[in-house]
Amino acid sequence: MLALAQSSTIPAPAPGFWTQQLGYARVQAAYARCWPTLVARLAAQHLDPTRLEVFFRLLKTNRSLELWARNQGDAAFRLLHAYPLAATSGTLGPKRRAGDGQVPEGFYHLDRFNPGSAYHLSLGLDYPNNDDILATGLADPGGDIFVHGSDVTVGCLPLTNAGIEEVYLLAVAARAAGQSSIGVHIFPFPLTENELLRRAASPHVAFWRGLQLGYAYFEAHHCPQ
Repeated sequence: MLALAQSSTIPAPAPGFWTQQLGYARVQAAYARCWPTLVARLAAQHLDPTRLEVFFRLLKTNRSLELWARNQGDAAFRLLHAYPLAATSGTLGPKRRAGDGQVPEGFYHLDRFNPGSAYHLSLGLDYPNNDDILATGLADPGGDIFVHGSDVTVGCLPLTNAGIEEVYLLAVAARAAGQSSIGVHIFPFPLTENELLRRAASPHVAFWRGLQLGYAYFEAHHCPQ
């Protein structure tokens, strides 16, 4: 397990969550393939994997998942990489019921690391959250929304196997470094006033305006509220 890390030219990962995750063959293989490249990418931005915090943001119209990172104690995140989506489903607008094929929109967190996913590796979102349940009035407005590998989706965020390996390892590193809450913000498009006015006839415009403050705060500060 850790022998793989110790034989590398890069520092061995810390015990704890790294140790637990490297017990899975897919994570260990991804580590061997990707970790040196990721360490170099972090170093280029003066980011320390032992003090790493990460944040994810998706704008549906951009068709890519942004991975932002910072060192513990820093005020602002910086954009580390944007991973293209391998497939999309649904339309602009929130997810409101099981089986609608929609990708959720709103403010979420990662709540599961799945090293044995049917889609290579996956990271689960805490959808539905309380806001989703209140908005739908349903006890079960669907669930099991993941960032995952492969190139198929019915409401999830597929990144290809190569993409999810990097994203998964960086999330593991952040959790191992002590980040207990990893945010994921999903927006339909840049929530600027001009973009909202272009879609003023949409039935979702009031919902989108409810997300606008969170979008604008991150744009201004590169840190979620």
